Amino acid sequence: MAASEEEPEALMEQLDVARSLENLPVSAWPPGTEPEPFQYTPDHVAGPGGDTDPTLITFPGCVCLKTPCLPGTCSCLRREKNYDDNLCLRHIGSEAKCAEPVFECNVLCQCSDHCRNRVVQRGLQFHLQVFKTDRKGWGLRTLDFIPKGRFVCEYAGEVLGFPEVQRRIQLQTIHDSNYIIAVREHVYNGQVMETFVDPTSIGNIGRFLNHSCEPNLLMIPVRINSMVPKLALFAAKDIVPEEELSYDYSGRFLNLLDSEDKERLDNGKLRKPCYCGAESCAAFLPYDSSLYRPLEKPNTGEEGKAEQKRVWPHSGGE
Repeated sequence: MAASEEEPEALMEQLDVARSLENLPVSAWPPGTEPEPFQYTPDHVAGPGGDTDPTLITFPGCVCLKTPCLPGTCSCLRREKNYDDNLCLRHIGSEAKCAEPVFECNVLCQCSDHCRNRVVQRGLQFHLQVFKTDRKGWGLRTLDFIPKGRFVCEYAGEVLGFPEVQRRIQLQTIHDSNYIIAVREHVYNGQVMETFVDPTSIGNIGRFLNHSCEPNLLMIPVRINSMVPKLALFAAKDIVPEEELSYDYSGRFLNLLDSEDKERLDNGKLRKPCYCGAESCAAFLPYDSSLYRPLEKPNTGEEGKAEQKRVWPHSGGE
């Protein structure tokens, strides 16, 4: 009897959605359930058509051996500090006009592992849980209090080329969930850097994040070892235990509303409804029409601005 009574608790202890590949185990709720199978990776992996292998180290390291990494002396900090003394992102939410580029110290840097400019690379620092929602499938929530500005998790998966993105999207049916995200960074002179990530088959816990029109997370491209950015999600406000984690798939947290996001139709078909429950809910999930047509010359954007969009099939839940 005693052994059978301990079985449910033992099962909960054994189940780790992250497969022991993160700093902390990621539990699932309710007990005895588990998300659909996928290959877990805490970092990006090279996918078909990608221009650069995300595992390669191409950045040189700083030489801050005896002094702290500070702007002006550290080659990784061109403008100002990325994080404050509490490891919180310094510019976040409405306090910033756009997402500023973030470069962390890397494996070739001579600074210590305790350098204040090493945050995202340290991985999970809070206990997270994958859980079954009422209308949105699986979701992700925190079991710990997370202060505003702290790093929460990455959105990691296969880094793809644009033709492969289009091929995968065209193969999707109305019953398939889409996890592909397109991140566009406006650099200078109208140039746009694009990164496409798909965690459908190979990914991390970021794939369970649902959309919200009033999100508590903000996605920031963070570069460490190369120009392939880690898609890092930071707390946009204080987040309490058992609160669901979410971000805006359209990337509108810091950017203006796109005109196409106001449309109810995508390619003549009804768009997927949004169930976030926010007072400002737009009623439909974001739609990025650029992934359904050939690439066009990008418009000149504000330098340093980053935007991301995650598009969805035509019907069904989040």
